[in-house]
Amino acid sequence: MRAGGASSVGGGGREAALLMLLIAAACGFVFVLLNLPDGRSLPGGPGVRGERTGVPQLSVKERRMEEVVRLQNVEQELEQQTDENVAEADERISRSPPGIKEKIWTMQDQLIMARAYLQFASPHGSSHLARELKLRMKEIERVINHISGSSHVPGSALQKMRAMDMTLSKAQRTFPHCSLLTAKLRAMTHHSEELVRAHRSESSFLEQVAVRSLPKGHHCLAMRLTSEFFLLDPKEPEFAQRYSTQIGGFHHYAIFSDNVLASAVVVNSTISTSKDPKRIMFHVVTDALNFPAMMMWFLTNPPNPATIRIESLDHLKWLPADFSSRFKQKGIRDPRYTSALNHLRFYLPDVFPSLNKLVLLDHDVVVQRDLSGLWEIDMKGKVNGAVETCTSGDGYHRLENLVNFSDPSILNKFDAKACICAYGMNIFDLKEWRRQGLTATYDKWFQASKRRRLWKAGSLPLGQLVFYNQTAPLDHRWHVLGLGHDRSIGREEIERAAVIHYSGKLKPWLEISIPKYRDYWNSFLNYDNPYLQQCNIHM
Repeated sequence: MRAGGASSVGGGGREAALLMLLIAAACGFVFVLLNLPDGRSLPGGPGVRGERTGVPQLSVKERRMEEVVRLQNVEQELEQQTDENVAEADERISRSPPGIKEKIWTMQDQLIMARAYLQFASPHGSSHLARELKLRMKEIERVINHISGSSHVPGSALQKMRAMDMTLSKAQRTFPHCSLLTAKLRAMTHHSEELVRAHRSESSFLEQVAVRSLPKGHHCLAMRLTSEFFLLDPKEPEFAQRYSTQIGGFHHYAIFSDNVLASAVVVNSTISTSKDPKRIMFHVVTDALNFPAMMMWFLTNPPNPATIRIESLDHLKWLPADFSSRFKQKGIRDPRYTSALNHLRFYLPDVFPSLNKLVLLDHDVVVQRDLSGLWEIDMKGKVNGAVETCTSGDGYHRLENLVNFSDPSILNKFDAKACICAYGMNIFDLKEWRRQGLTATYDKWFQASKRRRLWKAGSLPLGQLVFYNQTAPLDHRWHVLGLGHDRSIGREEIERAAVIHYSGKLKPWLEISIPKYRDYWNSFLNYDNPYLQQCNIHM
C-alpha cells in the first residue's frame, strides 16, 4: 500500500513538473514573438499576431520618434498660415459684435480639441474618425472666415458647430484616456506659447527698427533739400521779406519737429480747413541738422496765404548748453522719449516772449476743422487747454499709471486717480504761464528726476505734473488720439474730430502704419511734387 501510494504520488509529481515545463516553454515562445525585430513573425507561423493583423510592433524609442514626427507635422500645418492672413482674420474678428465673437471663440476651441484628438489618435487606428475630424475642421474654418466681421450667425453655421460637437463626443468615447490627452494638450500649449513668445520678441525688435529708421525716401528728400538750400543766396530780397512779417493780429501755431513732410501736412491741413487762413502764423522750430531742409521745403512750397517762421534750436541762445543732449537716459533709445524738441514745450513763454496765447500742434496730427474757436474758449485762469483721455470707468489713463506714487514727494502733492490730459493739440495762455512761473516748476521736477526715478520715460508724465490743476478740459471733439496704435477707432469719431492724432509708434509716414488711417494724412500731401517724385515717395 505504501509502495503503490508512493508510486502514485511520484507519477503526479512528474506530470506536474512536465506541465510546468510546457508552460514555461510557451511563455518563452510568446516572449520571443513579442520581441522580434520590426515585429516580424516566425516563418510558417500562421497564427502569429503580427502576421494576422499586419501591424508592425514598434519599440518604445521608435514610438517616441513617430510622435515627434507627428508633432512636427502639426507645426508645419500651423506655420503654413502666413502672418498677414492671421492679422487680417484677427482684425475681422475684432470688428465683430460681441455675440459673434463668442461663437467664433467657441469654434476656435473646437478646432483646438479636434487637432488634439487628431494627433492623439494612433496612425493605425480609426481612419474613418480621422477623416471625419478633418472634414469637420475644414467646415468650422470656413464658417469662421465667413462670419468674421458680419452681424449675425446663419443657421448653417450653428449646424456645423453641432456636428463638430457630435464628432468630438465620438472622439472622446474612442480615446477615453484623459490623462494622456491632457498631457498632449499641455505639450501643444507649451509649444504654442514658445512660438508666440519667439514671434513677439521678433515682432517687437522689427517694430523698433521700423520706428527708429527714417524711410529711404524721406532721407533722400532731406538730402536734396539741404544741398539745394546751401546753393541759395541768403541775401535775396524774397527770402528775407518772407520771414520778416509782423506778428500782431495773428492766430499763432507752433510746431516743434525734425520731420519735413510731417510738418508740411500739419501746415497744409490747418490752412485748408481754416475760415481765415490769412490770420494764421506758423512757428516751426527744428534742430540744426534739419533746419536747411525745413527752410528749403517751405521756400519752394510757401503756405500761402498764411505766414510761416522757421527757427533752429541753435538760434535759441538762452537755452542751456547741454539742452540737446540732457534728455538721453540709460537704456532708453526711443527718440520720442529723448528728443529735445519734445521738452522745448516747457519753455514756450521764453521761445515766444511777445505772444500771450498760442496753439501747440504735434507733427503727427492732421487738422480737419477750423481751429479759430480755440481762441474764444474761456480758460478760467488755467494755463493749458487740453482734452482729457480718461472716462468714468477707465483706470488706465490715470496719473498713477505714469508717476511713481511710492515716492513721498509725489504722494503728498498729487491725486493718483487724476485724469491724464492729452498733448498733441493744446492751447496755452502764456501770460498766465509767466505769472505762475511754471517753467521754474518744470526745472525743479526735471532736476529731481535725475536723483531718483519718479515717472516713466518721456515728457508726458512730466507735463502732467507741471500743469497739474492748471488744465482746462476741452470737448473731446477737438482732439481724437490713438491713430498710431488703436485699430478700433470708428470712422464717425475720426471724421467729426477737429484734430486727429497719430499718437503711438505707427506713424502715417511709415510702412507699418495702420492702413485704414493713412488716407487722412496722405490727402494733405501733393505727391506730384518734384521733390517727392525724385525721391520716389508715393502713397
